[in-house]
Amino acid sequence: MSEIKIRKALRSDCARMMELINELAVYERAPEEVTVTMDEFIDAGFGERPVWEAFLAEADDTVIGLAIFYTRYSTWKGRRLYLEDFLVTDQCRGKGVGKLLFERVMQEARDRNYHGMTWQVLDWNEPALNFYRKYAARVEPGWLNASFDSAYIRSFPFED
Repeated sequence: MSEIKIRKALRSDCARMMELINELAVYERAPEEVTVTMDEFIDAGFGERPVWEAFLAEADDTVIGLAIFYTRYSTWKGRRLYLEDFLVTDQCRGKGVGKLLFERVMQEARDRNYHGMTWQVLDWNEPALNFYRKYAARVEPGWLNASFDSAYIRSFPFED
């Protein structure tokens, strides 16, 4: 593998990014959960009101990793960077790509003077947990994810 470059994502990268997002979903045993359309993904990152940003790892003119993030606000802590997706392709793991990408995201949080960085990791994902342990990341027990999907919200009988 040639030199690894870390750079900001461009609109033209979205198709490759979606390939990697689908690869991550397969790894996380939930490929059917990726329902975002390409148009929505592009608009959310590069439209009038972008909500996500990303750094990409590239080698030999091929995107081999991504880190998608956005600003999260904590009423207890203030602005924090939220790392939504972090992936290095299977064939490129263990070669320092993840380290470069992850540390670039950490640097972004520092450069923005945010009060920290937050992300989720599946409890069975030992390779990821081991990676984060190298950084002395605190994995917090006791918090469970809660959500509604759009179909539920659309069908909810709100009182007018």
